[in-house]
Amino acid sequence: MIPVSTKPTTAWAEVDENGRLIIPPEVARQYGLTPGSKVRLDEGHNFIRMHRPVTHLTKVYIEPTVACNLDCITCFRNAWEQPIGRMTEETFERIFAGLKELDPIPSVYFGGIGEPLFHQKTIEWIRRIKRELGVKVELITNGTILTEKKSRELIDAGLDILWVSMDGATPEGFADIRLGAELPNIIANLERFVQMRAPGHYPKPEIGIAFVAMRRNIADLPKVIQIGKSLRAQYFSVSNLQPATEDMQADRLYNRVTHDIAYMNAPHLPRLSLPKLDFDESTRDAIFEVFNSGLNISYAGNNWSGANDVCNFVESGTMSIAWTGDVSPCWPLMHTHMSYLHGKPRLSKKHVIGNVREKSLREIWLDPGYVSYRERLHNFVFAPCTFCGGCDLSETNEEDCLGNTTFPVCGGCLWAQGIIQCP
Repeated sequence: MIPVSTKPTTAWAEVDENGRLIIPPEVARQYGLTPGSKVRLDEGHNFIRMHRPVTHLTKVYIEPTVACNLDCITCFRNAWEQPIGRMTEETFERIFAGLKELDPIPSVYFGGIGEPLFHQKTIEWIRRIKRELGVKVELITNGTILTEKKSRELIDAGLDILWVSMDGATPEGFADIRLGAELPNIIANLERFVQMRAPGHYPKPEIGIAFVAMRRNIADLPKVIQIGKSLRAQYFSVSNLQPATEDMQADRLYNRVTHDIAYMNAPHLPRLSLPKLDFDESTRDAIFEVFNSGLNISYAGNNWSGANDVCNFVESGTMSIAWTGDVSPCWPLMHTHMSYLHGKPRLSKKHVIGNVREKSLREIWLDPGYVSYRERLHNFVFAPCTFCGGCDLSETNEEDCLGNTTFPVCGGCLWAQGIIQCP
């Protein structure tokens, strides 16, 4: 195996005689820094962080269907009353035409509530995007119907990354979560898929493993990683559970952290700087207590708490398109669904910006109301429902106690607190 350098790419900017920062053209293009763009700057201890403009679209999530062949206990479909359907060819053609009009063309991710391979046109759509647009394409699957025929079609279509949901490392534990699936069959499907790829140091499609962490399966995570490594997986994404039903609340792994969010990164707290060190039996107990000490902790120069009050869907410039053609700002707002926050039911109503059958992607993306909404999310001036949850207003995403009455309000979003994340 040839070692791969993980050193980040370095680019240089210059300050001209008028004090203006001149950024290399290739960097400006990559981050959507076009003339007239507004760029948010955050000051750090010895750096300035520059966010991409809210007008820069980098990635489009496409949901081919909400139909699925499994009945997973983690799925929103356990507590909603939404119709089951599949994207029509007409709707996809509108999306495809909209992608062609964009410059630069964003990458595409096939996934949503359902199983993308349950739609007979998904692979054909991947093939068209790769052949005619040439952009990066990802797909997430439960792996159950990754047959030899579908595997060959996905590889030949030019798929870049195949994400596979794997929430357990034993047949019994896996079947307890992903009802209707058998882990040995999925591993066999993936092993065949890996062998079918063209040989080389960086075979495509690359493999990603997505894991939803719960009390019942967290002990399996190291074994899931080992399984992924044996399949030459390049990416691993771990998310928490968002309970769709009352009984699933007991499986959460973030009961304390939702309250700690109020204090993470707080400037008034004492600061503790930790170096890199071994995590083993001799350090485990001490480090555990330190991380729960209530201090503002940095580890090797990076804040341990990560980002709070940050919408990664907006920060990374994405939009989500449901099977109906409805466009939403993010994956969680594609469908009205029920979840639980602080022991209380919370109804998240879907938020539709427009529909691809009525407007182009460019028109929807640059709609002044939608741009204004993304700017609000950049500033994140919402009530702290994720660590408070004390009033009835936290039970929906319609308004909050800070006077935000423009729907939707995002103070109760666990994605914005780094608790839940998508690949």
